[in-house]
Amino acid sequence: MSLLAVALGAVAAASPFSTGPDLTKEEALKLAFPECAIERRVLYLTKEERKRAGELAGADVGRSIVHAYVATREEEHVGTAWFDVHAVRTKKEVLMFVVDSTQKLRRLEVLAFAEPAEYKPRASWYAQFLGRRLDAELALGRGIKPVAGATLTARATTRAARRILAFHRVAVVEREAQD
Repeated sequence: MSLLAVALGAVAAASPFSTGPDLTKEEALKLAFPECAIERRVLYLTKEERKRAGELAGADVGRSIVHAYVATREEEHVGTAWFDVHAVRTKKEVLMFVVDSTQKLRRLEVLAFAEPAEYKPRASWYAQFLGRRLDAELALGRGIKPVAGATLTARATTRAARRILAFHRVAVVEREAQD
């Protein structure tokens, strides 16, 4: 194996996002949470929680059942992964977002992109989401730069990020505050 291949492999493992070949859910979780225990949780939103999530996201969130993958290492919370499947134009995109304990996006993985390749932004565009939280800056033309030739992908990805952060706030953060 060449030195370049080894170096590129190390960078990919350390990178907080990937837009390479399709990953499985399990592969994405292992990349995001090496050496962690991962617990899948099924969360049922009440009508009020779904409405609140929609208000936070800026659009209807479309579902009342969500799945969170909570990662721990030595009994310490490392992060929570959320998967979002949505249509970009007519075909699906599957993204994994990792939210940290400060409610910021820590990682973004593109697991599947069924639209033509020219509609998929570069990794540097997806990197704009890292460190973002659910606020007014998490919007195209504000904290997220649009991308020429992939406008629908940019819109779908930004909506997905807002939806995931809204789910996290409502189903995790606000519930924990009530307990």
